[in-house]
Amino acid sequence: MLITNSSYKRPKWLYGEHLETIIPSLLRKVNITPTATERIETPDDDFLDLDWYTVGSESIAIVSHGLEGSSQSQYALGIAHYFTNKEIDVLCWNYRGCSGEMNRQPRFYHSGATDDLEVVVKHTIGMGYKNIALVGFSLGGNVTLKFLGEQPGKYEQVKTAAVFSVPLHLSNGCDEISRPKNKIYSNRFLRKLKAKVREKHMLMPHAFPLNGVDKINNLREFDNVFTGPLHGFKDAEDYYEKSSSLYFLDSIIIPTLIVNALNDPFLSPTCYPMEQLRNHASVYFEAPDHGGHVGFRPAAKDGSYWSERRAYEFIGKWI
Repeated sequence: MLITNSSYKRPKWLYGEHLETIIPSLLRKVNITPTATERIETPDDDFLDLDWYTVGSESIAIVSHGLEGSSQSQYALGIAHYFTNKEIDVLCWNYRGCSGEMNRQPRFYHSGATDDLEVVVKHTIGMGYKNIALVGFSLGGNVTLKFLGEQPGKYEQVKTAAVFSVPLHLSNGCDEISRPKNKIYSNRFLRKLKAKVREKHMLMPHAFPLNGVDKINNLREFDNVFTGPLHGFKDAEDYYEKSSSLYFLDSIIIPTLIVNALNDPFLSPTCYPMEQLRNHASVYFEAPDHGGHVGFRPAAKDGSYWSERRAYEFIGKWI
């Protein structure tokens, strides 16, 4: 179902896709402290670190962050702050290797790693929550949508979802972020990913060879050498095709909101599947003219960004 009357309006001074992407990230500081932190074990003898923000609700939003983000990314903290003020608990979780401590296994995280999200969902259900909403940003949005489409209806407690700035088609999205105009972003991601490879190699040199990491020049090469083979895929393209949430949208059966700004510098045309979703019974697609990538400034008087207010507006209808 298409939402054609988006309420997002950028400030007049915040002009252009890059400013709309960078400024919200640089200027924001959300002041909120977890009510509890927790480390849970995975079935393959690894761990996931969780930050809880609780107000005693039976409903909870599980927030999945973006590439090389963490539970402390400002957009994740923004959801925690806004939703707890609305009397909904929030759980922000870290992917493997993203909490500040390297994980135990050779594998990391990736755009299709729904097994770890399922571990978090099952753990949350075990805590007694009756109503679960999933919120995802960028890579976390792709993981969320793929999870919902893989096993629709498996967990009745999962009632709804809202995701933002999602690279629905990973191969084309990788090509888009690797364009010269996006060099500042792709180089930053690549630098951080290479640093993790070196750290992992120091911890387990025999199980995790460097494989010429210093000669890798772009994200597709990195995924071809590391992400793909490390997680059981033939190569980067095999990883992209099997992990792209675009191919799982038709199977989603719970109310789900996707918001992709039309001026998002990371997203390719295939990340705007208007025709595919036009008559979808459960998935709502909203494409505001502006917003950048995980931007959606301005802040309201309470400090919240439009993405938090929009997520609550949608999710609140179902939980």
